[in-house]
Amino acid sequence: MAKRTIVKLPGDGIGRNVLEAAIRVLEAAGFEADYVEGDIGWEFWKKEGNPLPERTTDLIEKHKIALFGAITSKPKDEATEELAPELQNKGLVYSSPIVGLRQHFGLDICQRPCRTYKGNPLNFIRRGADGKIEEPQINTVIFRQNTEGLYGGVEWSNPDDQVYNALMTHPKFKKNFGKTPREELAISTRIFTKKATERILRAAFEYAKEFGFESVTVCEKPNVIRETSGMMYKMALEMQKKDYPDIWVKNTNIDAQMMWMTKNPEDYGVLVAGNMFVDIASDGFAGLIGGLGFACSAQFNPDSGIGVFEPTHGSAPKYAEYNTSIVNSIAMIESACMMLDYIKEYDTAKKIRKAIATVIEEGKVRTYDMLKMRGKPDVVEKGAASTDQMADEIIAKL
Repeated sequence: MAKRTIVKLPGDGIGRNVLEAAIRVLEAAGFEADYVEGDIGWEFWKKEGNPLPERTTDLIEKHKIALFGAITSKPKDEATEELAPELQNKGLVYSSPIVGLRQHFGLDICQRPCRTYKGNPLNFIRRGADGKIEEPQINTVIFRQNTEGLYGGVEWSNPDDQVYNALMTHPKFKKNFGKTPREELAISTRIFTKKATERILRAAFEYAKEFGFESVTVCEKPNVIRETSGMMYKMALEMQKKDYPDIWVKNTNIDAQMMWMTKNPEDYGVLVAGNMFVDIASDGFAGLIGGLGFACSAQFNPDSGIGVFEPTHGSAPKYAEYNTSIVNSIAMIESACMMLDYIKEYDTAKKIRKAIATVIEEGKVRTYDMLKMRGKPDVVEKGAASTDQMADEIIAKL
């Protein structure tokens, strides 16, 4: 059988460090693949005015599966200032290439598992009623609608006549903002469609059904954002009644969810919401299992078979300048395991996860974040494992 080809997208900053560490673990576990590198990120924005060149989307279209490291995004004005001189004043506007990937390929289903590893010193703890310390086992899988909502990119500053006049037809806009000078207005939309909402809800319910979760929590804000959040919650109730009668639908507002997750996080198995609210909730849950060094994700389109797998941390450009890379590679390695699951290489994924769990439980090798150090260049000298040393230890357990 021919080897599978995987598109590797290092991106920016620490992206290359963690990606190469993950590939070494994959190879040590016996996963054989050819890797082709795709151009993406800040350097291509500065040099070409496009952080997601067409040649890269063509690669992903051809090979279907991509492992992604990390990306740098900056505000509009800063991005424009960093363009090459010959690209200045040409009307180029920066937009996140990872958001561009999601929208280009319709990667509307995003899955973010947040699971406790036994022995992780960063695990969430609390004091019980008897005063004893409790460490609840967290096993939350978060489903994020990945292409719509506040990330849809339908925005205006100083809207033109057509947009402004349309907005003025809404009585609340006219009352609350009608006297605001147009040049002082910045407007972002939050658009939900029934088709995409149905797909993300269906993915959450199907996951709950397959893995025995008793509930699906819709984490929105339907009491205030009545149209979009209200539609998602209503559709969840209808879907549950028709197709999933044995699964309970919970409804939590995003603000309340951030409080409840630090009181009883073990009560939330499968959580689903629109783009922004799940982005917030998933980082919150990630904090309970050790932080972004343990936060992995998958985003895919079931129709095309295209999937992109990435840690949810950023590019941390400061750390990329260190002589020795110190960042925790587990989130990237876990993302690679999600890729293996997606392509049905279940045994290899299981083997790698077991090795990770063994390393964490033994506690002999820990990165700076696990040792609760500040991310300084000298942490390796003080006993923290480097990015490569963590990967080496996981490989040793394989």
